[in-house]
Amino acid sequence: MRPIISFYEPGQLVTHPNCPDWGVGQVQSVTGHRVTINFENRGKVLVNAQLVDLIVIG
Repeated sequence: MRPIISFYEPGQLVTHPNCPDWGVGQVQSVTGHRVTINFENRGKVLVNAQLVDLIVIG
């Protein structure tokens, strides 16, 4: 089994490609393919990075 390597790191600023109205989010934690993000207009959201390619903006 291959190890899961995530591109995302805590502190990064991202947007969700399918939900631009959520605004900018800051990555809070990364566990495998699960990324917890705190979005300015949505709050905390758990995203499956295997299914969603978040857009890193900073």
